Amino acid sequence: MRVLHDLGDVIKGRPRDLQLIYSQHYCTFCQSYFKADTEDLAPRGSQYTWRVVGLAVRLVVEDSLPYRTASWHLWRDHRVFVPFATIQNWAEASGEKRHPVRRSG
Repeated sequence: MRVLHDLGDVIKGRPRDLQLIYSQHYCTFCQSYFKADTEDLAPRGSQYTWRVVGLAVRLVVEDSLPYRTASWHLWRDHRVFVPFATIQNWAEASGEKRHPVRRSG
């Protein structure tokens, strides 16, 4: 079972925790186990859905909010707690917001 945090009903401000129960399969040809693909709901290994990731990155990139402020905004307005360092990792992985490179010269 995997638990994902989602925005839920945005208008009513009620977040949801999705409990995914997915199957595990065994391939007799290659003799290995594999699980059902859930990447349409959330990134691999993440505790948050794509909706949460998208909103967090949008707050940082489009609204130019600092990471801590974006984290507070998600908690205040949507009741989804995301650490600011996680938001920083998402924003930097998207390639939209990078720290300026210092050049010596």
